[in-house]
Amino acid sequence: MSSNDYRLIWHRKPVLRKLYSEFYRRMAAACRPGTTLEIGGGSGNFKAFAPHVVSTDILFAPWLDSTCDAQVLPFKDGSFDNVVMMDVFHHLERPTVFLRETLRVLKPGGRLVMLEPLITPVSYYCYRYFHPEPVVMEADPFHEPDPDPERDPYDANQAIPTLMFLRRKKQFTETFPGFNLHALYRCGLLAAPLSGGFRKWSLIPAGAISAINLLEKILTPVLGPLMAFRMLVILERRPD
Repeated sequence: MSSNDYRLIWHRKPVLRKLYSEFYRRMAAACRPGTTLEIGGGSGNFKAFAPHVVSTDILFAPWLDSTCDAQVLPFKDGSFDNVVMMDVFHHLERPTVFLRETLRVLKPGGRLVMLEPLITPVSYYCYRYFHPEPVVMEADPFHEPDPDPERDPYDANQAIPTLMFLRRKKQFTETFPGFNLHALYRCGLLAAPLSGGFRKWSLIPAGAISAINLLEKILTPVLGPLMAFRMLVILERRPD
C-alpha cells in the first residue's frame, strides 16, 4: 500500500485511530523537549501528538516535510533532540547504518524512540502465519549488505528489533557504545492483534480500546514476555 492508502484507512477506521493514538501519545511522552525528526512519517499522523516535528519518509507525500533515506539523513550533526519512528526499523535495509546516522543527528542526551513488532511465543505464531511481512529469526541484524537500488522500501523482517534489542542486546551495547538503552517496554497484548491494524477488519470496536488498554497494563508485567505484540524502545545518546 502507498502512504495515501494508509492515510485513507486511518481516516476510515476509528478503532485504528484510537489504538494508534495511544501509541503516539506514549512515543511523544518519551521524547525530550525540543525538535523531533520523524522517520517513515508515511500517513503523517504523529504531528498531531507532538509539536516541532520534521516529518520525513523515503517515499514522497505532500504532507511530509522532507523525502529522504533514513540511512543517509540530509541534516547537520546534532540537529535534533529526538528521532521517532513507528513500524519503520524492521523495514530498513541496513539498520546499523541508520543507527550511526541517528547518533550523528541527535544532540547529546537526545533520544531515539521507536515502536516496533515484538516477537514472543504468541506473537510469533500470529506474525508468522497471519501477517504479510516475514519473520526470520535466523537473520543477522548487524549485517550491512551493499545497498540495493532496486530494493522495495516495504521489504521487511519483523524479527529485527527483537533480535537486536533483546536477543543480542549485549552485542548492541558493544557495537553502539554511544547509545544507552534507556528503556524497553512490552505492549500491545490484546488491542493490537484484535484491531486488525491497517487491514479493513477489526474484532473489537473503537469504544473498547480504553478498557482493553487498562486490562493490558495489569497483564503486561506477567504476560508481556509471553504474548506482547509490540515493543517501545527508547535509546538515549550518551554525552560526548
